[in-house]
Amino acid sequence: MALITISGYPSSGKSTRAAQISDYLQARLADPQYDGPKLSVEVLSDDVLNLPRSVYNESRSEKPARGSLFTAMQRQMAADKILIVDSLNYIKGFRYQMYCAAREMKLRVCTVYVVAPADVCREWNSSRQAYPSETFENLLMRYEEPSSMVRWDSPLFTVLWEDAEIPGEGIWDALTKGVIKPPNAASLSVAKAPTDALHVLEQTTTGMVSNIYAEASSSGTGGPVVVALSGSLKIGITLPPRNVTLAELQRLKRQFVTIHKKAITLGSTEKGRVDWDEESIARKFSVFLEEHLKS
Repeated sequence: MALITISGYPSSGKSTRAAQISDYLQARLADPQYDGPKLSVEVLSDDVLNLPRSVYNESRSEKPARGSLFTAMQRQMAADKILIVDSLNYIKGFRYQMYCAAREMKLRVCTVYVVAPADVCREWNSSRQAYPSETFENLLMRYEEPSSMVRWDSPLFTVLWEDAEIPGEGIWDALTKGVIKPPNAASLSVAKAPTDALHVLEQTTTGMVSNIYAEASSSGTGGPVVVALSGSLKIGITLPPRNVTLAELQRLKRQFVTIHKKAITLGSTEKGRVDWDEESIARKFSVFLEEHLKS
């Protein structure tokens, strides 16, 4: 239903704000005047995943930890749930990745930026001994502040360390009335080509070149011809009123195979709507030849 991304400096009070947001949302959902769908509220955090603060000491341990958080987020996102991700979320590229995952699930999103001065965070961190001093300073320096100007951080709600309350009403409206953006085309899963697609491509085009050359040599006048392939499959093609050489057919065949070999390597083309069976390849090749033999 919705994803809330919590972001802020280390030891800035993010978990406190996440708990406030969770309590507020659960109260609104339990209100007798609420007549919307039945929803649950869950908080996903480093603590829930048993990720110690020490994972942020080095990049080689932080990267898999961030991957674990993202995987857990994907697993827990659902149409009947409001998921609050309470973590540093300090890298804008990671927040964009989360945003795309939410769009793919057709969820509403918002970002809550928990703001506290570095000196206040430093004091709180020292009293709690949450992060080693060197790690804390490094995280402060690397923090990439959310911006309402970019779509993956919007709508953006800012909560100051001095604020007693969260902007609950605004967050509620964003989660229940906000626009559900369609999935990003780049995040859509693409159907993979079958494992024998390259073999079928080579075999079909090679057979067609041989049969077309034989038909062209026998007729010599061009016009429509029928190429017989395996089984009962027959493909029609119109040849130009001139001599068509074997070298010309082989050159065009190499061009066609090169184009479609790239598509097979990438997985597919046209968002997975390409068929890689013999008949589909033969028909595409016949159209390709008709277009290029005219010149």
